[in-house]
Amino acid sequence: MWKYTGKHRPAFAEPTAQGQESVWDYPRPPALLADQRHIKVLAGGQQIASSQNALRLLETAAPPTFYLPITDIDMDRLQVVHGQSFCEWKGAARYWALLGSPQPVAWDYPNPSPTYRKVFGHLAFYPGRVDCFVDEEAVRAQSSEFYGGWITDEIVGPFKGEAGEARRAAHKYLSCATF
Repeated sequence: MWKYTGKHRPAFAEPTAQGQESVWDYPRPPALLADQRHIKVLAGGQQIASSQNALRLLETAAPPTFYLPITDIDMDRLQVVHGQSFCEWKGAARYWALLGSPQPVAWDYPNPSPTYRKVFGHLAFYPGRVDCFVDEEAVRAQSSEFYGGWITDEIVGPFKGEAGEARRAAHKYLSCATF
């Protein structure tokens, strides 16, 4: 089981400044919150999504993930691609790529678990594969091929999936995490 579940911040967590959040304060199981900030996604300089009705998923040790309603996404620019994964909280994920590309840029949960049913009809984008923005701030990608966390100036770690000392310190306390 996880030693940290958002109730106690570990000593290795980076300090927060005014207006910042530590991913080590996020809960496990994750919290899903409405977020009305302007979320924008670009591919090749062209906008493929714009929303002020996102859902923000907060989970211990991970940068937030933003889920945008499909009504705010140009779905004609995306196609379902092969592959799936399973989240212990949300269920089986399906992957989406830009038309003509095999590399996933987004995922969704076509049949989410009852607790996370609000993510139905929403897609989350990988900020390392498309350009993502929160209120015009460019999002930095989480250091991972698998995770799709959104790092902005308001978020501090260390984050699961990171290399080096931060990863080793976090891994010591996250026995169930996949790194």
